[in-house]
Amino acid sequence: MAQTKQYCTFYIGRQYFGLDVLKVQEVVRHQPLTPVPLAPPTVRGLINLRGQIVTAIDAHRRLELPRAGEHEEAVNVVVQGEDGAYSLQVDEIGDVLEVGLDQFEPPPVTLPLKRLDLIQGVYKLSDRLLVILDPQRIVEPPDSTV
Repeated sequence: MAQTKQYCTFYIGRQYFGLDVLKVQEVVRHQPLTPVPLAPPTVRGLINLRGQIVTAIDAHRRLELPRAGEHEEAVNVVVQGEDGAYSLQVDEIGDVLEVGLDQFEPPPVTLPLKRLDLIQGVYKLSDRLLVILDPQRIVEPPDSTV
């Protein structure tokens, strides 16, 4: 029996992404944002999640992906980082997907993304690629180096 792993999946534009389900605290529909003066462009603002202040990160800007159009309301994928919770704002949520570890591949250098350093790898599914994001790197400030 092959080993498997579960991912919380979502769309950013037309691309299909996933995060390790064990790193995702919860998925929350649109929340009011409080802007943060002088914040990096990737930070959309702060949200109040039942008394917990969470930094909201724009996934399009973080991954340097163009917007196909303005989505009505972003979905917040709340990720547990080393310094607390962060919200990754995505266009649409998918499902929790279980995939075999034998399908995992490192990110190909030809992957059409500018930020390959934020990607752990890909899974070749029957109808598309599932791009797995690094849950710690995706919420780091863009000028941060690890």
